[in-house]
Amino acid sequence: MVVFYLTVTDLKQFFYCPRIIYFTYVLPVERKVTAKMQEGALAHLEAVRLEGRRSLKAFKLEEGQRIFRTPLVSDRLGLAGILDMHIVTPAGCFPVEFKDTNRPLSVNHKYQLAAYVLLLEEHYGKPVRGGFIYYLPRKTARYIEVTPGMRVHVKDKLKKIRSLIERQIFPEAPRRRGRCVDCEYKNFCGDVG
Repeated sequence: MVVFYLTVTDLKQFFYCPRIIYFTYVLPVERKVTAKMQEGALAHLEAVRLEGRRSLKAFKLEEGQRIFRTPLVSDRLGLAGILDMHIVTPAGCFPVEFKDTNRPLSVNHKYQLAAYVLLLEEHYGKPVRGGFIYYLPRKTARYIEVTPGMRVHVKDKLKKIRSLIERQIFPEAPRRRGRCVDCEYKNFCGDVG
């Protein structure tokens, strides 16, 4: 039985920096909304507005129905999230995550998409093999196949997140300290300049 639901955003944040989970659930602090976060939210809204009028060319799909902002919940995984978009085609269902970046695919985005694959499978009761990261600045999509190993990794990380919360462990700082520069929690870490 699930005690509480984690969100797909929690999983994404855990990959980015586990301390975000700590400051969200263990020692909740007022979260500062950064300019980067505001810009991302506005870009997502604009993408939804424009995407409904575009063809599926960026996804290399000839036909399909776009469905936006789908709430998904899995009692089995104890996981919930709101998917940016998914495309339902005769060949299958494809989750789509919008990203307002020109940077290469990041690990946290890859596993965010993998979590949505698991949620969509449960939602539709059909296999979902992968999905797309849609890069808003370039208007291009990248297909990511979600392997069995990735599925196991998502479930393992969900267990680790629950353990961090239940044991109230303050995680180590991320190895890539550049992430701390724009972090909404950097003032609470104590070891980040």
